[in-house]
This record gives sequence, structure tokens and C-alpha cells, in this order.
Amino acid sequence: MAEIQALLDALAVLPRTPPAGPAEAEVLIARLRSAAARWADVLYEANQGVRQQLPPRAEAALTLAFRRAEDSYVELEIALRDCAEHRDPAR
Repeated sequence: MAEIQALLDALAVLPRTPPAGPAEAEVLIARLRSAAARWADVLYEANQGVRQQLPPRAEAALTLAFRRAEDSYVELEIALRDCAEHRDPAR
């Protein structure tokens, strides 16, 4: 539960206003990527911990939630890489 609280704390301090420019947007994406990675870790650990105790559809739903969280992390990683390439076209 401590990991979930840490994730909630990280999300609570995200800015509520749109980024003022590309640099702030990139920082926001990096923070979101970090939160997505933490959420995927929480879901993975939860799935491993309760796997044998859930009915099949509930287990499948938890597995799918983990995969979607992992996909979110990957998409944010791609977005962050694109920001870096756009900032430094020589990369």
C-alpha cells in the first residue's frame, strides 16, 4: 500500500495548468512516464500476489490492466524520446 500512496502523492503534485512551453511539456511527460511505470509495477505485484485466489475472469482483468499500464508507459517513453529528438534534431 505504501507504493500506491507514493504514486498518489506523485500524481497530486502534477501541475493542474497546461505547460507554458515545450520544456515544461517534456518535464510533465517525464513525470507521467514515471507514474505510469510505478502503476504498472503495482498492478504486476498485485497480480502476482493474488493470482491463485481470483476467479479466471478477475485474474484476466487484472492482467489486462497491467498490460494497459505497461502500454501507457511505453507510449510515454516514445513521446519523451520524440520530444528529445525534436529538441535536438542531430540525434
